[in-house]
Amino acid sequence: MSVSLWCEEVEGQDRTQSSVRAPWDPSASGLRVIQRLLQSEERYLPSPLYISLIQREPQRREELAKWTMEVCSECDCDESVFPLAVSLLDRYLSSTLSLPVSPSCLAAACVLVASKLTETDTVSADTLCAAAEYHFLSSNLREMERVVLATLRWDVAAVTPQDFIPHFLRTLRELRDGDARTGDFVATLRRHSNTLVALCVCDSRFLGTPPSLVAAAALNSALRGLRTKSAGEMSVMTSALATLCQTDVVLLQCCTEQIEGALRERLRSGAQQEKDENEDDDEEERASTPTDLREIDF
Repeated sequence: MSVSLWCEEVEGQDRTQSSVRAPWDPSASGLRVIQRLLQSEERYLPSPLYISLIQREPQRREELAKWTMEVCSECDCDESVFPLAVSLLDRYLSSTLSLPVSPSCLAAACVLVASKLTETDTVSADTLCAAAEYHFLSSNLREMERVVLATLRWDVAAVTPQDFIPHFLRTLRELRDGDARTGDFVATLRRHSNTLVALCVCDSRFLGTPPSLVAAAALNSALRGLRTKSAGEMSVMTSALATLCQTDVVLLQCCTEQIEGALRERLRSGAQQEKDENEDDDEEERASTPTDLREIDF
């Protein structure tokens, strides 16, 4: 009799369409797991000195974080790779307080380590070099990977907001057991929350905020954005999230409003950039259009 060693894995939608992912394990969730994550998260926060220095000139760090997000998206990485890669990046810079000669090589090395920790089909060094338009060689990336690991003393399995979201979602799902659309609602809520978490990871204003608070505020903001809840239901869910991350409801609401403000800024900036690009295209089109000689008054 043949025995299968697979544990009901399902096909994953990844780069090769061939890997498998185990389903959600109820025994590996709940308040006990959340409590352990809460106990560990402060260990992986960057130093106060690094946070204060970044707050003075956040542009360089935000550009590097956004480039990391673009690389993760281009390489079709799992949603957990990007927050972990930026966490490694911040912790490395927090320890050294200096950028290497090639910041993109450092970011790529953090993506490489994060991919190895969280994915079965990891990103290759050659793929990362190509994503960086070969500004560094594969050998340089491997050497930077060793430097990052040595600097962080191989303690790279950091706690990120992505670690909290599935556990928080399970609690919110239990509050909606009576709704037949619970599955679709949770899937949409998770997708929106992941987007908001990525926004927070890029924004230096959230640097130093505990991952549990970022995850709870992102979920709370996504709930408010979906507008499927009454004021009473929203209050219950906000209180539940505050209890789960062991924080005050007022602090959670404040962080939620900060996320929504950052989202509005990003949307306005994107709309203005698109408008400017359209105006530039119009100018180029007008400049390249030959003038009819009959319209010239000699």
